[in-house]
Amino acid sequence: MCIIALIGGMKLELRVLRYFLAVVGEESISRAAEALHVTQPTLSRQLSELEKKLGKNLFLRGSRKIALTEDGMFLRKRAQEIVDLVDKTEADLSASDEIVSGEILIGAGETDAMRLIARTVKKMLGNYPHIRYQLFSGNAEDVTERLDKGLLDFGILIGAVDIRKYDCLRLTAVDTWGLLMRKDSELAASSTIRPEDLQNIPLLCSRQALIRNELSGWLGDDFEKLNIVAGYNLIYNAALMVEEGVGYAMCLDKLVNTTEDSKLCFKPLEPRFESRLYLVWKKYQIFSKAAEKFLQQMHSEISYLNKIRAAEVE
Repeated sequence: MCIIALIGGMKLELRVLRYFLAVVGEESISRAAEALHVTQPTLSRQLSELEKKLGKNLFLRGSRKIALTEDGMFLRKRAQEIVDLVDKTEADLSASDEIVSGEILIGAGETDAMRLIARTVKKMLGNYPHIRYQLFSGNAEDVTERLDKGLLDFGILIGAVDIRKYDCLRLTAVDTWGLLMRKDSELAASSTIRPEDLQNIPLLCSRQALIRNELSGWLGDDFEKLNIVAGYNLIYNAALMVEEGVGYAMCLDKLVNTTEDSKLCFKPLEPRFESRLYLVWKKYQIFSKAAEKFLQQMHSEISYLNKIRAAEVE
């Protein structure tokens, strides 16, 4: 199939983009040629023509391994997105009318709400065993970027949702903000953390929280006075920094091991600060059959949980 991709106003064949990605992945033209079942001179010629067509040097010459220039790194990102989107589209179109199959791509930040997704997937596996799932982890920026490009079917977002761009389903869970710290730190004796407790201590803060000012309302004018020594994308590495005594991490609950065996503990903020969670998808999106079934199951799960909560309140 001859599929054409448009990058920077230049028409490029999908086959050439796959060649380029194979060379980058193998870090060797000879190994890539072997994997692609083409000759090395043919592959080298295709890469040279690609550089000529784009008018850019994609590879650093003289390196023992294949290394990319800045333009090469940009092309790798865009080429991978294009190839992924084409593969997903072809898989959705070729899915059987009788058997519900295909891939569902879900993006999410770090949140305990993924347990609801996991329970839904488990039930889906029983009813639709031919569906496969791809999970992408990233912050809100990463997830929405991939949603906008059609590289995800669904995303899990924390906090406000731009309803001009996305449809959404509110999840039953909420995430609680707090402070992750060593158990031998001064604040570990406190049951909760108040705004004044954050003054003059080294803080690691989520990039997502910084960008969207998740905590500015809770802190008020004191937000600008915080001593933020580092930002992080995912909490795992930040937790290692906390464990080594770099500082305290502002984060969500239930993401880091704080059991007896751990050196860390989590203290919620006071007043309590929570973020709502949403399953989102692009407006006017045309779902595959697999994605439709997943969304139906999510509706059922949330409806069931809401009925349980209502019964408990009564």
